[in-house]
Amino acid sequence: MENELAAEMSAHPGTTTHFRVALAAGAAAGTSVDVALFPLDTIKTRLQSQQGFRAAGGFRGIYSGLLSVTLGSAPTAALFFGSYETTKFILQRLLPEHLAPVSHMVAAATGEVIACLIRVPVEVVKQRAQAAPALSSIKIFKQTLAAEGLYGLYRGYSTTVAREIPFSFIQFPLWEFFKKQWSVKTQKSIAAWQSSLCGALAGGISAALTTPLDVAKTRIMLAQKGSPTASGSFIFVMRHIYWENGVPGLFAGVVPRVMWISIGGAIFLGVYEKVKIVLEGMMLNTVKK
Repeated sequence: MENELAAEMSAHPGTTTHFRVALAAGAAAGTSVDVALFPLDTIKTRLQSQQGFRAAGGFRGIYSGLLSVTLGSAPTAALFFGSYETTKFILQRLLPEHLAPVSHMVAAATGEVIACLIRVPVEVVKQRAQAAPALSSIKIFKQTLAAEGLYGLYRGYSTTVAREIPFSFIQFPLWEFFKKQWSVKTQKSIAAWQSSLCGALAGGISAALTTPLDVAKTRIMLAQKGSPTASGSFIFVMRHIYWENGVPGLFAGVVPRVMWISIGGAIFLGVYEKVKIVLEGMMLNTVKK
């Protein structure tokens, strides 16, 4: 059995990632990117807020909300990649090779739905702290829970999932495609730095195309309780933004978003690939012994 596992891991290192490897690699990747790029995310959020960039804090307190992100990044990314790799592993054995993009899409969607169970409360607290830098993450968490209950922490769950799934439908098939093409050209296994560049390109394209969804999600999370925006649907909010500011309003913050996700994609997927390769190598050596 051990020899078969070693042979299988050597032949298919990417598709035999153990769940615990994906969890550990995802946790490392999520924490790295969210902490490193937090200031860019703050600027993007304030550009998208209904009150405007300056009223939301401008360049002051750009690390407001960092605590919530630090606590939530690791489990969110771990859940995503654990679900993604497991679903991809199963589907790639059920579907023919030419349907690989379908496997990647379904795996990414599954990962997003599960990861958003942690991501959304973190996002709610983080974005409110970013838009109100005078308040701490803990105070915002307590205020939200007291005023709106658990529902308040999950406000925007459906809109976040509705944003993340289209984003992942674009990003992860592109990432896997770019890696495969690079691997075919070099006839070598993809290295972490190559995965990082593929992640940057895939992330930038995905970020630009899904910015209107991100703007709507931000408005819903920041809206006052009971307001039409707070209880509105994605379509309602996007229409309202369009009536107020036209197409530019739907793409508010697109530059920092593309920058953030391109750089973030490079760090996130590069760190993930590197940690995964190291851990798989350790597991393979253990199996061989």
